[in-house]
Formats: sequence, C-alpha cells, structure tokens
Amino acid sequence: MLKDPILELLHIDAYFIIQIVCRLLFSLVVAIILGVERANNRHAAGLRTFIIAGLASTTASLTDYYLITNFNMVFPAVSVALAIGVAIISSYTIIYSSKNQIKGLTTSVSLWSLVFIGISFGFGLYTIALISSIVLIIVLSVLPRAEIYLKNRSSHFEIHLELKNKTDLAEFVTVIRNLGLNIDDIESNPAYLNSGLSVYTISLTIVKDELKKFKTHEEIIEALKTIPYISFIEEINF
Repeated sequence: MLKDPILELLHIDAYFIIQIVCRLLFSLVVAIILGVERANNRHAAGLRTFIIAGLASTTASLTDYYLITNFNMVFPAVSVALAIGVAIISSYTIIYSSKNQIKGLTTSVSLWSLVFIGISFGFGLYTIALISSIVLIIVLSVLPRAEIYLKNRSSHFEIHLELKNKTDLAEFVTVIRNLGLNIDDIESNPAYLNSGLSVYTISLTIVKDELKKFKTHEEIIEALKTIPYISFIEEINF
C-alpha cells in the first residue's frame, strides 16, 4: 500500500514537535525545582533565572541537533556558546561579603550544571539528564544538613568577631587559648574601619580533647558571647 508523502511528512513533523515539547517540559520542570530551592534560600539566582537558563540550554541543543541532522554540522556550537555565556553570567552571583564570606558559589555552579542538563534533554539523552537532575536536587536539598553537621564537628572553623575596643583583643586571645583553642590566623576587617568597632576574622583549631568530643562550634561560640567586651561573634560559613 502506497503511503501519502504529504501525510507522512506531517506525521514526522508532528512527532518532531512532540519531541521538542517533551524535552522543553522536562527541562522546565527541573529548572523550576532548582529555582524554587535557590529562591527559598534567598540566593541571587532564583526561579526565573533558572527557568530561563534551562529553557535556553534546551533550545540551544535542539538547534544544534537540527543543524547536525540537516546540515551536517559536526560541532554543537550553539550549546558550547551558551554554556560559556552562562558560566560568565553565573560568576556574577558570587560575592565576597564584608565578613570575608564567599556567597553564591553553590548557586553559580548549580546554574551552570542546569545548562548541561538542559543540553542533555535537548539532544534526547533523557537517562543522563534525569539521573543528573535527581542527583543535583539531592545535593542541594539534602546534603546541606549533612554539611552543617560535619562542619560543626570539625576541628577547624573561622569566626567573625566584633570587639568594643581594640585593646580587648589581647584578652580575647588569652581566653581562647585557655579554652583549648589555637589561633591559626587573625585578620583585621577593613570594611568596619570607621564603625567604632574592632572587627576581625579569626581562624581557630580545637586542640583540647574535651572540646573535640563534647562541644560543637555553636556551643563554643555561645559561651564566648557571654564575654562582656564582645559586641558580636558568629561562625563564618563558606
């Protein structure tokens, strides 16, 4: 039985359109999940940024797929250009705060990872894209709790310290050493130069066995807050 070439062409086009819609929808769902997670944690790149990046990356790979299939292009130039562009843009989500904290690094890397997931969806590599998406979602939503748990029990940590007077630093160093902590580094923070406060970033190492076994960073800092000449103190989380 002869096939109508027009109907066959329409069938192929319809199938191709369905494929495009499915790949874009998969990419959109993953982008929304990641964007909501970042937005809930008040990061620079939120829901709309992740959605745009996800859709753009899938569109780029769909374009490359079409060019490779129909025009014998051997290099996915559009996808590569987009990945480079997003890498540059996402780097602007990284900031260095006045407390010597690096913020936005996880968001930047997540946004870049989403681009490759979107590209995988665009090329129809569903297994790779879905597994990568699940792993990335788990890393962002579950691992932070484990990371906090491990950091809070590490022998090394850094604190942001604000003293009411510069002369109190010597007394603070004495107290720290008596508690069983070593001071690895002290840096004066120039961002607070004219604030009337003496502000420092201090790297500490727990050397006393009792502190290692029974005290967390949070408990140590809570104890230090009772010192009257300390205006403010907190752990620096990177």
